[in-house]
Amino acid sequence: MTHPVVSREDWLTARKALLAKERDMTHQLDALRAERRRMPWVHIDKPYRFEGPKGECGLGDLFGDRDQLAIYHFMLTPGSDHICSGCCFVADHIDAARQHFEQADLAFAAVSRAPLQQIEKVRRRMGWSFPWVSSGEGDFNYDFGVSFTKADRAAGRAIYNYGSVIQNSPDMFGISIFTKDKKGEIFHSYSTYHRGVELVMGAFNWLDLTPKGRNENGAMSWLKLHDEY
Repeated sequence: MTHPVVSREDWLTARKALLAKERDMTHQLDALRAERRRMPWVHIDKPYRFEGPKGECGLGDLFGDRDQLAIYHFMLTPGSDHICSGCCFVADHIDAARQHFEQADLAFAAVSRAPLQQIEKVRRRMGWSFPWVSSGEGDFNYDFGVSFTKADRAAGRAIYNYGSVIQNSPDMFGISIFTKDKKGEIFHSYSTYHRGVELVMGAFNWLDLTPKGRNENGAMSWLKLHDEY
């Protein structure tokens, strides 16, 4: 890899110039995060149901005793043997994070359309412990823009990430955030998809500090399930 090599003094000059840009970006991100927190909410009045290891549960049950809930929409299609390496990459970060953000009034659950037996097989293989439930063929995944019927895909009505038309995949990935008030009413506050999910990919943040960056030949070209390296 060919790269300029300079004196420590010249390096420090370049580093300080970059630091000024990093600080500016940090302030912009702070403002963006504040704007995200001010987003309006949507009241959830549909009785979504899920199947978990302890039986049937509702969206409110996934909060436990916390007032906020993060959902990861994990791509796991019923009857398919495909396990999304990108979703697994996200999931590898979750259990470590949960021990901290669950102290800050945030619960977590992953949701997939696949039946619970299929989910549990993947969970055991990957060694994850976070809550992961099945939405089955209920409306949840469809309402939150990560699952698409065959008819909608054929008709060009399968819209992902607020504008992209999905033609082939019945399931995609994303993150949705919910909150509840003192009465127990639930509200949807935020969802992000596609590259927005990079927000929670901590390994990318480390790689982005290095000269090779993410070292990709195409998006996530080197990525495998962690037991396949």
